[in-house]
Amino acid sequence: MPPIPPAVRSVVGALDRVAPELVARGALRLWCTPARTKDRTTIPGGIAFRTGPIAGQIWGDGPTVYLVHGWGGHRGQLRSLVGPLVDAGLRVVAYDAPAHGESGPGELGGRRTTLPEMSTALDTVIAAHGPARAVVGHSMGAAASALAVLDGTSTERLVLVTPLADPTTYIEGFAHTLGFSERTRHRFEVRMQVLASRRLADLDVPLRAANTRLPLPTTLVLSDRDDKEADHADGARIARAWPGAELVMSDGLGHRRILRDEETIKRIVAHVS
Repeated sequence: MPPIPPAVRSVVGALDRVAPELVARGALRLWCTPARTKDRTTIPGGIAFRTGPIAGQIWGDGPTVYLVHGWGGHRGQLRSLVGPLVDAGLRVVAYDAPAHGESGPGELGGRRTTLPEMSTALDTVIAAHGPARAVVGHSMGAAASALAVLDGTSTERLVLVTPLADPTTYIEGFAHTLGFSERTRHRFEVRMQVLASRRLADLDVPLRAANTRLPLPTTLVLSDRDDKEADHADGARIARAWPGAELVMSDGLGHRRILRDEETIKRIVAHVS
């Protein structure tokens, strides 16, 4: 999230002392509202579709690869993958998550959504557009994709690009940025779990992967040591816990440029083809 002005942190701190429930409620609303990206990149061609409120596009013929963008993003951010995947004889489906891009509101209404809803959206799109040869997720979209698979969504291959492993770490950073107390953070977490109908432990990808009895797809994890948004250690944690996963750790690509990196794209295409 963007830097919080000191004055705002002061107000939050003052409210936190007298009305922690109010702060927790407001913080949860902010947490569930993706920031609008200034990047309006679109992907040319393809066949537009609507699956309920979800907007997307389809290119090519062959086994289907689903592209899943991250929090606050949109399908255009995965543009660099479409051409190479189609050239490899694959059908590509890219879509905007609920409350993102051209898609309609999520279950919370307006421009709010949750990680579990992003995960469910992938399952919904696959059910509408056919079995998945592969799923490629970026950032929070990678976490959503991994959770969908751990919940039973079927795919032969999975690619997790700069994935987030566990929301707890990011909740701690969120609380510190806004300046509210441990007491309020606990209230926030309780509210979040009720809203999502999931325990925080259910959203911990490495924990879930290490304890699942489901057969998991062949998985490639791509992280970058210079990523300022998703800790590269998250990718390493997921790869260690995910049976048979391959981890590729790069340098200097960061959180988004990795999606446009030629070597990264080649690795992804080779993995899913």
